Amino acid sequence: MFPLYRQIPNLITMIRIALVVPVACYIYDGAFMRATVLFIIAGISDGLDGLLARRFNWHSRFGAIADPIADKLLLTVCFLLLAYVGQLPIWLAAIVLGRDIIIFSGALAYHFFVEHYDVAPSMPGKISTFCQLLLVSVILLSNSLFPFEPFIIEMIIGLVAFSSIVSGSGYVITWWNKYRHYKND
Repeated sequence: MFPLYRQIPNLITMIRIALVVPVACYIYDGAFMRATVLFIIAGISDGLDGLLARRFNWHSRFGAIADPIADKLLLTVCFLLLAYVGQLPIWLAAIVLGRDIIIFSGALAYHFFVEHYDVAPSMPGKISTFCQLLLVSVILLSNSLFPFEPFIIEMIIGLVAFSSIVSGSGYVITWWNKYRHYKND
């Protein structure tokens, strides 16, 4: 039988998913201090569930699927709402969302029409996610605790746009090469 304590990382992931709604509501309402606190809690919970899973070997199929979904859900909602309330350019939210749609639909299409495919994060993908987390954190902090200079925010916006385009293109190229290899075998 699977001991209940091994479910602690999954419970933490579910709490992180549940935090998406209040973070979204606080951003929408302009309550950036509250959104910042919950975003930080979500970030800490992401590190904690990963640490517990690795340290005690409490891995599960559910956690492997739910953890990246929780991260992506929080980031996507933050980007969309920060763009909606005028804190981020709409074109940037469109790039980030478009990248995610391309990655998700590409992986799904490859999996169902070519062969089984486990999406593994690439280094450019990890850099892109880090830049997105950094930008959301800076925007939330800038509106609640510590105002950042506009040029810093603009520089991070540029990094997010660039890293999103590069990483999204990288996934497409990877699938295309795998498909060509599969087709030639």
